[in-house]
Amino acid sequence: MSAPLRWGIIGTGGIAHTFARDLRLVDDAEIVAVGSRSQASADVFGDEFGVPRRYASYEDLVSDPHVDVVYVATPHPWHHANARLALEHEKPVLVEKAFTMTADEARDLVALSREKKLFLMEAMWTRFLPDVVAIRQLIAEGALGELVSVSADHGQWFEKDPSFRLFDPNLGGGALLDLGVYPVSFASMILGTPNRISALVDPAFTGVDGQASMLFGYESGAQAILTCTSLARSSTRASIVGTEARIDVDGDFYAPNSFSLIQRNGDLRRYEFSDEGRGLHHQAVEVAKCIAVGKLESDAMPLDETVTIMETMEKVLQFL
Repeated sequence: MSAPLRWGIIGTGGIAHTFARDLRLVDDAEIVAVGSRSQASADVFGDEFGVPRRYASYEDLVSDPHVDVVYVATPHPWHHANARLALEHEKPVLVEKAFTMTADEARDLVALSREKKLFLMEAMWTRFLPDVVAIRQLIAEGALGELVSVSADHGQWFEKDPSFRLFDPNLGGGALLDLGVYPVSFASMILGTPNRISALVDPAFTGVDGQASMLFGYESGAQAILTCTSLARSSTRASIVGTEARIDVDGDFYAPNSFSLIQRNGDLRRYEFSDEGRGLHHQAVEVAKCIAVGKLESDAMPLDETVTIMETMEKVLQFL
């Protein structure tokens, strides 16, 4: 039995809580440290999850020799600085999505991780869910035939509070980087990087992007139709269409789920999955596997793809 991978968490917000709860489902993992901008917040989080080391400084957390890997769970305007700090202190890093605010920031982190030979990964936890692993396998086996299109939507309703992170420009507000990253990453996983991008992007009441409809084209001739909004709760479904069959993913497509494989003649096969927690623990397992064998990035969420996803979203935001 190997020793548990010891996690340090930067940030004490909602996603940090979700990750910490799901990490309890991983046998060979433990949270040994948490860092916040205030000691009180670190202590509250530490009390809830039994974390022995609580820091009011991110610098102190990444300097802790008991921390094997750092999870950056702050709002995305701080991802670059927080992840860079951890890498500079020789810590492997899992960075919450959206990975950074800009593609330049993403490229900088990737370059630093490769220079220092340290593991780095975007926390696109959807990639590692059992249903998504099965979908990728079906596609690789040719079950859908030639891929024709991908569609996905992610809409959530939020109260119009200008201080809320999705609406506050100072907190990286906007629907695309928070919600749209899921359908954009989903399409990237299946079809790769688009060579044509068109979009309609409208602002929310604070001026940040509130809704986007995206149309991507690919060298193969395939297309992706993607939407996101912070103004209403949508069906949050996804579909992958091929010449021989299609896959319809139940809502919420980005979470632990089930799906249908529907043949061209209408024959249908259901794929049902059960999962504990919210599904974030699967990415923690992937991180541990990669670090254990000395891999610097995940095959399922490679760094170059993370950069191209950021580039794609930057191009979409130019339509605002």
